Amino acid sequence: MSTLATTEIETDQPKTVPAGADSTRRRSIGRVIAWIVMIAIMIFTLAPFYWIVRTALSSNAAILAHPATPWPVGFSLDSFKRVFGWQTGDAAIAAGGSGQSINFWLYLRNSIIVACLVTVGQVFFSAMAAYAFSRLRWRLRGPVFAIFLAGLMVPSIFTLLPNFVLIKQIGLIDTLPGIALPTMLMSPFAIFFLRQFFLTVSREVEEAALIDGASKVMIFFRLIIPMSVAPITTLAVLTYITSWNDYFWPLMVSYTDSSRVLTVALAVFKSQTPNTGPDWAGLMAATLVAALPMLILFMVFARRIVNSIGFSGIK
Repeated sequence: MSTLATTEIETDQPKTVPAGADSTRRRSIGRVIAWIVMIAIMIFTLAPFYWIVRTALSSNAAILAHPATPWPVGFSLDSFKRVFGWQTGDAAIAAGGSGQSINFWLYLRNSIIVACLVTVGQVFFSAMAAYAFSRLRWRLRGPVFAIFLAGLMVPSIFTLLPNFVLIKQIGLIDTLPGIALPTMLMSPFAIFFLRQFFLTVSREVEEAALIDGASKVMIFFRLIIPMSVAPITTLAVLTYITSWNDYFWPLMVSYTDSSRVLTVALAVFKSQTPNTGPDWAGLMAATLVAALPMLILFMVFARRIVNSIGFSGIK
């Protein structure tokens, strides 16, 4: 009898919930909301790129007839043929193009040359400046570095006119070196980015090299640079992408095809508007082809870029 009473008392008591159940449930709900928000941001970010692909694979007549269709309408690769110059003038006009040829490979070569000049020069000179600011001891190092950092707060539009006057006076207007020179030497961001990493290099390693008879120059080239491959690669990729996408400065400096880069050439291609309206399919095809090398470059080095930025303390 006493056993039965005890059983009834235990049955009437409310069931206890494990201490961590509520927090686990809240974490699950928060994780689901985070995934939904992340997927929404991805769709919002990738939608313009998808629309470029959709328009490039459509024909101009079908685009005007079905402007809101989410998939390619009147599927055609003629727009890419017009970009690469593989279509005759009459066929281009019939397809909604201007009939003017575009020297795509020349503009591509110019973009590669300018981006390489800017990347190699800016990374090399910025690395030397960052080494001086982080590892060498000299008077007024702090105030000079503060002046360099102040350059980050100056909008680039303010330096366009002085740079243009300087490039004109040294006779580099309408040349590839004239496009690359203003950003080829260094930038405040590049110096700050590399200085943050150079500060983390062990002093003991540098002092051991000095005891062995190494000079400061030898330490820079044979110790600091090999130990900084990851942040230098990251800076090189970011600089290359920025130089590749630059538009306003090349537009001010280049006037002929010999110095015209892809971003400016796309604007010229758009201005060659036929009477029937802009060649949207050809313009989107040219944009896609111009952006494709940078997308591949970023996809290859994406993980290294994120790791280097986090390691350098730039968040």
